[in-house]
Amino acid sequence: MRIALFEPEIAGNVGAVLRLGACFGTPVDLVEPMGFVWDDRRVRRTAMDYIDHVEVARHADFDAFRASVGQQRLILFTTKGSEVLHDFTFRADDVLLFGKESAGVPATVAQACDARVIIPIRPQVRSFNLAIATAVALGEALRQTGGLPT
Repeated sequence: MRIALFEPEIAGNVGAVLRLGACFGTPVDLVEPMGFVWDDRRVRRTAMDYIDHVEVARHADFDAFRASVGQQRLILFTTKGSEVLHDFTFRADDVLLFGKESAGVPATVAQACDARVIIPIRPQVRSFNLAIATAVALGEALRQTGGLPT
């Protein structure tokens, strides 16, 4: 299983997701352009020394990223999803894709995905923070596939 962030804009969120990847042993793909300079100290400050324990791949754009995952299913997490997180059946080799904080993903990217999943939340609020959504989704996906660390 992999985590993929499409054009992330906030260094602190990327740092938190890198830490999450390190803790669960899940590689992280970053689809550029990003909204900050990669060597930004905020990424390292949030990820701390965990950044040394996660596999990170950077991709020049979505097409390069999509080519790198081959036949793996691309599961998009979106507020416009048609399948509910806990009803969706994950596979151990799925790639969990999350859009940029301000706008999600463009329609062309959503259409290139194999599934669009929504994390149910109360109607009074818009969405989770990127790092929180990633943690909720990854936790459920790893639970279903038996991939949680022991």
